[in-house]
Amino acid sequence: MKTKQFILTVCVALVPMTIALAAGADEKAVRDADVEWSKAAGAKDLDKTVSFYADDAIVLPPNESAKTTKDAIRTLWKGLIDSVADVSWKATRVEMAKSGEMACVTGTYELTMKDGTKDRGKYCEVWEKKAGTWKCGTDIWNSDLTAAASSPTPGAAEKK
Repeated sequence: MKTKQFILTVCVALVPMTIALAAGADEKAVRDADVEWSKAAGAKDLDKTVSFYADDAIVLPPNESAKTTKDAIRTLWKGLIDSVADVSWKATRVEMAKSGEMACVTGTYELTMKDGTKDRGKYCEVWEKKAGTWKCGTDIWNSDLTAAASSPTPGAAEKK
């Protein structure tokens, strides 16, 4: 009887540790995906950049309407990639939902337009675990610069 009780006690004690390890692995997976996404955008790889979004994603760019279709998101990114010399972002915080199915990522971005105009700001992404893969379901960003100092034309200085 004592052996069964000991085994049960050990199993119960291991459950929180197992959950914590899984959450840590998911957080790492989200962080890694965000790093790869930034690299893809910096390399101006449009297909790979757009592939990080969930099929039902919503993108909320500054000074523009929400983009709710893959085509609209692709068009947004094509315009951005065509107009920037450099773009990158870095997560500063990743918060995992207790369910392990969602994560909120916040961080900072920097970009340089082809004309030399620079922008920097912050972003927030909501990632969702779908069929074992992390995808961005909601993406929003905005500049830290004043409106006059940022984008000279609506939508020019956008995204991470």
